[in-house]
Amino acid sequence: MLLKNSEYTVDIVDIGQGGVGIGKHDGFTVFVEGGLIQDKLKVKINKSKKNYAVGDIVEIIEKSPFRVDRVCSEKLKDCGGCQIQELEYKKQLDLKTNEVKQTISRIGKLEDVFVHDTLGMENPYRYRNKAQFPIQKINNNPAIGFYKKKSHDVIPTNQCVIQHDVNDKIIQIIKTYINAYKVSIYDEKTHTGVLRHLVTKVGFTTNEVMVVLVANGRKLPYLNELASVLEENIPGFKTLVVNVNREKTNVILGKENKVIYGNGKINDYIGNLVFEISPLSFFQVNPVQTEVLYNKALEYANLKEDDTVFDIYCGIGTISLFLAQKAKKVYGIEIVEDAIKDAKRNAQINKLDNVEFYVGKAEEVVPSLYKEGKTANVVVVDPPRKGCDEKVLDTIVSMNPDRVVYVSCNPATLARDLAYLDERGFKCEEVQPVDMFPHSVHVECVAFITKK
Repeated sequence: MLLKNSEYTVDIVDIGQGGVGIGKHDGFTVFVEGGLIQDKLKVKINKSKKNYAVGDIVEIIEKSPFRVDRVCSEKLKDCGGCQIQELEYKKQLDLKTNEVKQTISRIGKLEDVFVHDTLGMENPYRYRNKAQFPIQKINNNPAIGFYKKKSHDVIPTNQCVIQHDVNDKIIQIIKTYINAYKVSIYDEKTHTGVLRHLVTKVGFTTNEVMVVLVANGRKLPYLNELASVLEENIPGFKTLVVNVNREKTNVILGKENKVIYGNGKINDYIGNLVFEISPLSFFQVNPVQTEVLYNKALEYANLKEDDTVFDIYCGIGTISLFLAQKAKKVYGIEIVEDAIKDAKRNAQINKLDNVEFYVGKAEEVVPSLYKEGKTANVVVVDPPRKGCDEKVLDTIVSMNPDRVVYVSCNPATLARDLAYLDERGFKCEEVQPVDMFPHSVHVECVAFITKK
């Protein structure tokens, strides 16, 4: 056991959850924020337990050969967004590949799954098409930026190297608007004040820009004047929306939208398909890698023109419509009603009439459709972080499809579900990790599963 407030030499051997360095001192585990693989550090212990300790870097004794300079401002080091920005990008990809391999082996107990190298980006910066900036008052001045790690204190930012660069200009315009018209800023402790968040969405192929102001109420001053300034200064500016969120909550967007300028929507393409995006639409935040991910899912689905597909947890129908271009019939299932409305609209826009969408819990809708006699020989699932519900997996097993494609944002629940299917006659042949979120520890995967 290491002594609290004492200093020790620690060798970083791995990176764990949240990008925290996993270090060793004489075989004892020490977690170090900011520690990178092969760093030798002097660390001050701030928490000591029987089996591990947590410490802060006092000094870098020997720098990791994979440590690189930060691209963004040193002031933003604590923003919590880019946990591993100081790790060389190729090493980030290796780290994610190894995480997927180890998780499938450790949690899934599957040893014969081939895991490909993670597909990375040519340019892993300025890749996000959606930004959410909290707004606070600091010393009576408006601060727009990101929350500091493990807190709700805003670190002001003028630019973020993973967000689309149009945000740099929009932040300045919103700050000027707040100051010029003395716009009241929300205080989450007292639940007073009005302006809570700035949310932006950008179409990477269309260059269309949406600006959303999240407000604790329906009224903000001089919004038409703000729209004029945005129109004049932001190329591609299409719409300004006030999103009303009066709740005491960490959820950013409320359910009501008030369109101030434009029609409250923008368009963007994935491949040759166009998607209509509203303030509440879920749309993958990295459009370049989304196309990589979906093309891999399509390759694994290996669709023929007489195939029928179930797309479970389909969101706004992005994957469903990709599949519908090749399949005879696609059934999409999603719990969020607004997402299904968007999915139906996107099917119309793309003139695809071989898709049916159903709203409801997947674990209720999928078994119900199967009982009605609807079945599929190809199944695609893209569940939330908690993975697939057992009832969904059981119905897939009963359906006995030729191929299952599993798109996952959480290797741990992917491994669990692969093991569940493995015990019931389905084998995972291979997994392709895709780096959707460079400089973070998150990794998405596409798994290809066949009948044994």
